[in-house]
Amino acid sequence: MKRIVAMAAFLLSASQAVCGDAPKKSPVSKNWLDSLAIDGYFSGGVAINFALPYNKINFGHLDTDRANWPQFNQAILNVERPLDKKAADLDFGLAFIGMLGTDARYTQFLGQTEYLIHDRTQLSIVEANLQVHLPILTKGGVDITVGQFTSYNGFEMLTSKDNIFYTRSLSSNAGPFVDTGVMSIVHAADWLDLYAGIVTGVDTSIGWPGDNNNSPSIHAGFGLNLLDGDLSILAITHSGPENPNVKDPLLVGWPDGVIGGVPAACACNPNNAWTLYNNLTTTWNATEKLSFASDITYFRATGNNPVSIFGSIFDAFNALPNGFGFNTSLLPQHPRGANAYGIAQYATYKIDDSIKLGARVEFWRDAKNFFAAAYPGYFDSVNSEHGFPAPSVIVQPPGQGTSYLAITAGVTFSQKLTAFPLFSGLILRPEFRWESAVNDAAPFFGPNGPKRTQGLFSMDVIAPFTIR
Repeated sequence: MKRIVAMAAFLLSASQAVCGDAPKKSPVSKNWLDSLAIDGYFSGGVAINFALPYNKINFGHLDTDRANWPQFNQAILNVERPLDKKAADLDFGLAFIGMLGTDARYTQFLGQTEYLIHDRTQLSIVEANLQVHLPILTKGGVDITVGQFTSYNGFEMLTSKDNIFYTRSLSSNAGPFVDTGVMSIVHAADWLDLYAGIVTGVDTSIGWPGDNNNSPSIHAGFGLNLLDGDLSILAITHSGPENPNVKDPLLVGWPDGVIGGVPAACACNPNNAWTLYNNLTTTWNATEKLSFASDITYFRATGNNPVSIFGSIFDAFNALPNGFGFNTSLLPQHPRGANAYGIAQYATYKIDDSIKLGARVEFWRDAKNFFAAAYPGYFDSVNSEHGFPAPSVIVQPPGQGTSYLAITAGVTFSQKLTAFPLFSGLILRPEFRWESAVNDAAPFFGPNGPKRTQGLFSMDVIAPFTIR
C-alpha cells in the first residue's frame, strides 16, 4: 500500500512539472516579534560660548540653551517594530520612544509628564503609537499611524543621535513637533507618497489640559522619491489653531490669562487663528560618500500682534467698552500676524566608517521677533504652550525683526566597542558655530549686555546601546 501511495505522489509531481505547475513551497511564517527592536542611547555635551553671556544663555537655542555648562541631554529608550513597507499583505507595527534629560523640556505632550519633575532634567514621551500597513488603493498600499508620533517637519530630528550636529538649526526650533492623532501615507506610486493626517495640535494630547484649545490641526503634504531613492523631496505643512485658550472647562481662566474675556496671549479667537509651519526638505545622495540636504521653511502665526511688547494686551482692551477710558484709536485694532522664513543647507562627506565631516549654512528671518526665544525656566516652554504666565521667557523687541546667519562645521567620530555587551559604540561630535544678526538687531548676549554675534565650540558624546 505504501508503495502505491508513493508511486501516485511521484506521478502527480511529475505531471505537474511537465505542465509547468510545479508545487510551490509553503512560505515560512515569520514570528512578528522577531523584528521587534529595543535600543537607545545616552547623550550629553557642552556648548562653550566665547561671547561669555552674563546670563549663561545661548539665545536662539533650545537643546543647547545653557552656555559654558555641561548638560545631560538625552537618555532614549526606543521600542520599535517597524512596518514592512514592501509587504504585500496586512502588516502591523508599533513605536515607543521615551526620553529623560534636559531636552525633554521641549518634547512634552501637554497634560502628561510636563510637571512631573521640577528640574532641568525631565521625563517625556516622544512617540507611542500603533501602525498598520493596508494593501489597498495602490500597489504600494497605505500606512496608517494612530497615537502619539513625531511630525514630519524639517530635516533635523528630536532624537539627537539622528542629526548631523549637536546644535540644531534655528528653524528646527519650530519643528518637528510631537503630535497626537492619526496620520496616513498613501504610496501612490514608486516615486510619489501622499501624506494626510489630523492632530490635536503642536505638542498637545487629548482633552483639557492636554489640548490648549478646542480645534484640531492638519498635517499634510507629498513626497517625491527619485533617482532610485538617491533624491527625495518632502513638502509638508502643519497648520491649525495653536494659540492657547487659557480657560479651564468652567471658563474661569488662569491668572493674567484673560482680559475682558479675550485671551491676553492672542488678540483673536484662539480657535480661529491659524499657525502654519511649512517645510520643503530635499535630500540628495550625490555619491556614496557625499550628501546634500536643504530645508526651506515658512512659518506664520495669524493671531498675534507683536507691534509692541503689550500689543496683544492692547488689542484685548479694544474689546472692552470704551477701552476703560483709554484712547483706543491709537491702538492696533486687529492682529497683524508674524512671519518667519529661511533656508538651511547641509553637506556631509563620509571619509570612512568612523569619520564623517559636516557643514551647515542657515539664513533665517524672524520678521516680528515672534518665533525665536529662550526659555531658561524649568517650565517656561510648556507654560507658554498652556497659556500660563511665563515671565522668565526671553524674547527680542516685538515688531523689529531679526535676520540670522549661522554657519556650522563639525566632525562625527564613531568608534565601535567590543568590551561592553550592551553598548555598541561611542560617538563624538565636536563642532564650531558662528552666528550673527545681519541687520541692526543684537539678539545675543555678552558679558555686559546684547551682542550682534556669538561663536561657540560645542561637543556631545553619544553612547548607543542595544537590548534586543
